[in-house]
Amino acid sequence: MPTRERKEEYFTKLEGLLTDYDSCFIVHADHVRSRQFQDIRIALRGKGVVCMGKNTLMRKCIAGWLKKNPDSGYGMVMEKIRGNVGLIFLKESAKVCKEIVLAYTVPAPAKAGIEANCDVTVPAGPTGCDPSQTSYFQALQVPTKISKGQIEITSDLELIKKGDRVTPGAASLLNKLNIKPFTFGLVIQQVYQDGNMFSPDVLDFTSDMIAAKFGDGVRDVAAISLEIGYPTLASIPHSLTNGVKWCVALLAGAKSSYTFPKAEQALAYLADPSAFAAAAATTGGDAKEEEKAEEEEEEEEEEVAMGGLMGGDDDEAW
Repeated sequence: MPTRERKEEYFTKLEGLLTDYDSCFIVHADHVRSRQFQDIRIALRGKGVVCMGKNTLMRKCIAGWLKKNPDSGYGMVMEKIRGNVGLIFLKESAKVCKEIVLAYTVPAPAKAGIEANCDVTVPAGPTGCDPSQTSYFQALQVPTKISKGQIEITSDLELIKKGDRVTPGAASLLNKLNIKPFTFGLVIQQVYQDGNMFSPDVLDFTSDMIAAKFGDGVRDVAAISLEIGYPTLASIPHSLTNGVKWCVALLAGAKSSYTFPKAEQALAYLADPSAFAAAAATTGGDAKEEEKAEEEEEEEEEEVAMGGLMGGDDDEAW
């Protein structure tokens, strides 16, 4: 049990971190070894500070600090302190710190009773076990056959689903086959930054991904607006385009001499499509001639370069 002095020292440290830092990770620390913690602390020097402790102490300290700083958003962090968790206060950008934390993830064997953090499939193929151990695989209902003096698994076996508890049989099979399916390290559950709480997956978003998602949203808004006939900034360009199409169709159907700038090209094409086909063929021919000329120039340059390889620029050098 920590002494009173150690509790006061811990409270002073945590209150200082809450005052100095505006962002942090809430990390889950199951099955993380002390060596991993030490490596992460060293790697985060100058970029962040790892703060672990009893949940009751952390919540009590944050609650007391919030009374002095009621405008702070760390109250939502206090609500997430449940289970075997800790805090990493960030000085560097959250994305950089996330990469450092994930870099110290180590493979680990399966143990009975732990929660699987990924799907586990035993691949088909030789096991390296001699035929005398066939009964072991039969007891676990693993499809096998004898091939080249050893037991071979005949088809892929989906053994464990993510989130399920590892059974003793599954753990025994994975250990016998020397398969280490799991990885253990600090798992970032939530990111707190400037009064906002969000998933760590957001840190992997790029500008292109954000632009693509925004574009999808704009298209959805435009589609709904057009369907219900309610104009919005997203649907007005489509409405105007559709209006021009209807006007062009009306003029073409009525064979009217009236026109307007946006309709001239479409009406000209409807009047004489062959003229546009001839123009396209001419443009394509010019482009092919340009490409052919460029290829001939490149071949001439290659021939000149090859001529200089043997120390001369003419046939006499050969």
